[in-house]
Amino acid sequence: MVYNNLHISGAKGYGQAGASHTRRALKGFNPMSGSPREDIDDNNYTLRQRGRMLTMSAPIAASAVKTNRTNTIGLGLKLNPRPDRAILELTSEQAKEWERGVKAEFRMWAEHKQRCDITGINDFYMMQQLCFYSWLSSGDVFVVRKEGETPNCPYTLKLHVIEADRCSTPADGLAYTIGVTEGKNPDNCNRIYDGVEVNKEGGVVAYWFRNTYPYQITYEKTDWVRIEAYGQKTGLPNVMHIMNTERPEQYRGVTYLAPIIEPLLQIKRYTDAEIMAAVAQAFFSVFIKSEAATGMDGMPFNEVGDGQEADDQVSYDPNEYEMGSGNINVMNPGESVELVETKRPNSGFEPFFKAMCKQIGAALEIPAELLIKEFTASYSASRAALLEAWKAFKMYRNWFTSSFCKPVYEIWLSEAIARGRVNAPGFFSDPLVREAWLGSEWIGPSQGQLDPVKEVNAEILSIQNGLTTHEAAAAKINGSDWDTNIDQLEMEFRKVDELEDRLSRLTMMEEEDREDDSDSDEEI
Repeated sequence: MVYNNLHISGAKGYGQAGASHTRRALKGFNPMSGSPREDIDDNNYTLRQRGRMLTMSAPIAASAVKTNRTNTIGLGLKLNPRPDRAILELTSEQAKEWERGVKAEFRMWAEHKQRCDITGINDFYMMQQLCFYSWLSSGDVFVVRKEGETPNCPYTLKLHVIEADRCSTPADGLAYTIGVTEGKNPDNCNRIYDGVEVNKEGGVVAYWFRNTYPYQITYEKTDWVRIEAYGQKTGLPNVMHIMNTERPEQYRGVTYLAPIIEPLLQIKRYTDAEIMAAVAQAFFSVFIKSEAATGMDGMPFNEVGDGQEADDQVSYDPNEYEMGSGNINVMNPGESVELVETKRPNSGFEPFFKAMCKQIGAALEIPAELLIKEFTASYSASRAALLEAWKAFKMYRNWFTSSFCKPVYEIWLSEAIARGRVNAPGFFSDPLVREAWLGSEWIGPSQGQLDPVKEVNAEILSIQNGLTTHEAAAAKINGSDWDTNIDQLEMEFRKVDELEDRLSRLTMMEEEDREDDSDSDEEI
């Protein structure tokens, strides 16, 4: 469209900058973006498999995923009940007593594999590690609430962790269902997006799970089961979907490694090539050109290995020359070998590798120092890197507790109260009171210290000036619980006092004995 023969529509503002179609650098840069279903769901199978394979085979990818898991989850996020004392009108002593009882009850369920895991393989804290690892490598993971009786356990709650591949849109009658991501529930006409059923308003109402994996070699027929997202009577979640959204109306997660799949693969190939070149140079062989025929009575020519075992020899073909450590090959008349100097290891490999790690770390919010576990910079630089990384770790921990830990705690506490194991008046009658009883914190691994003396002194000053609390400082410094620390210290100090009193009495008795001996000597 022409305006006053002066300006063409699209050649204003960003049309002359990032949206330009005439600038040479941007002429061929014409990406197309569609709905989350087109951009994510249609490509998610490929992204998931590639991300998972890189996690298993590329060291930097494995480091990125495991570093996140270790710092965010560690040995597991521990429950710290925090009921709202003001709403519940509890004294601090009453609240602490309630918290101790709930912790003991929760430990009885969470620390036993058979009591909390339907498969009996992981306890609750191991499941946290599994779910977080699977979330990062696959993009999302599902936990289904189930029930089952367990000897010596009053609770029936059990959890079933289901991998992302098994949540898919039903496609009965098709041999391969990878490309089928969108469908419709014939019973209620709800749309199904890659296994997630949503209503007309876009709200998630159910999930569809298949009993087999895509391309799984099995004689079992593939069937789907529909599980409602929330219980109709209780409102408690039946399925906990652990994922991180990056676009509105996105119903499936994307692997954590998605933005860096290509550079990760290229770095892996480059690393493999450098290793192979170094190995080839280390396997430098001796080649002898001879006009004389060689027989079996001579040297063990054309052999790889030490010659002691038949399996050590790769080939017996006299016309095949092989590389191997300390290998000697006799060549046929008229043959020669020219060796090219490889100059391995390549001196430019490490600087290039670290430069790429910086870019990968920036994309994943993990500083390169933490990604490759190399802290050679100054104290200030290393501390800044750790602080920056922990911003992301804390954010991931908050997402994970909201998606998994808190829903599980709500389901478990509801059963504990219903069975009379925990006393919480008003829990089932008043939603506000219910939320007050459900208050909780989940304590995970601490950030750690590069210089413990400086950082502990900083926490002491913060406490003295009212900038933090003893409880927050204990969780930050070593992930411990301040109340537990105080109880333990009280017991330890009491034992120390008793020991000092005992030693003091023994000392006094020894002095009295010495005085009596001295008086006896004087009398004599």
